Amino acid sequence: MAKDQATLNNARVDQARYEKLLSQNAIPEQQLATQKATVASAEGSVKADQAAIDNAKLNLVYCHITAPITGRVGLRLVDPGNIVHASDSNALVVITQIDPISLIFTINEGDLPPVVQKLHAGQRLTVDALDPLLHKKLATGILETIDNQIDQTTGTIKLRARFDNKNGSLFPNQFVNPRLLVEERYGVTLVPDAAIERNSQSTYVWLVKQDQTVTVRPVETSIAEGGQTQVTSGLQPGDMVITDGVDKLQEGSKVIPRIAGESPRSSK
Repeated sequence: MAKDQATLNNARVDQARYEKLLSQNAIPEQQLATQKATVASAEGSVKADQAAIDNAKLNLVYCHITAPITGRVGLRLVDPGNIVHASDSNALVVITQIDPISLIFTINEGDLPPVVQKLHAGQRLTVDALDPLLHKKLATGILETIDNQIDQTTGTIKLRARFDNKNGSLFPNQFVNPRLLVEERYGVTLVPDAAIERNSQSTYVWLVKQDQTVTVRPVETSIAEGGQTQVTSGLQPGDMVITDGVDKLQEGSKVIPRIAGESPRSSK
């Protein structure tokens, strides 16, 4: 291209010289016309050279595969020396995006209305990812979207949460337990789930009275979470309820209260 560009520049200089000579009737008009054709031919050569350069650059681009996302590269599926074709179904390698990373989980359709209400109000709901044993919180993310239909076979709907995973605490296809925070309540009365008894007529607990006898106390409950249930009426903070051995109790039974982790109290 550099050679053809130099030829073009020289042809343009000659053309300018011939135009000046023609104005002085020093050369025939045909000579200027011939020189104009030479300039046009040189311009075509330069354009052809530029097209060849652009084509070579394009071929260089095709020689490199650039990942469309940033992520973790898996084990390679093709080794050096293998023959590959554009029609091959197997990829060269699989790249998985890990930062940010999404978590897909489900909730019961009955729990959906308050979630939708919070989202429509513009609130950002947080989602904790816990380990399979529910002992450790791995990461905290934000609820991003809700699926557009309920699964009729399970009565659940899918939700997706997004996590900033810069430390790599979450791994693709990892099993975790999600915990979606929809509402925080303060100053409520909580009892262990094991203390709540139900029959066909009511919900109740076995209450330990001051004389260490038990009685049935009807209660009204609200939400349950993390092994505890909120009691909205029927109990006061500090009341003692039975959580173990309720199948042996009768109205007025004498009991020896024992706090979990402590030795039983001895009666005098």
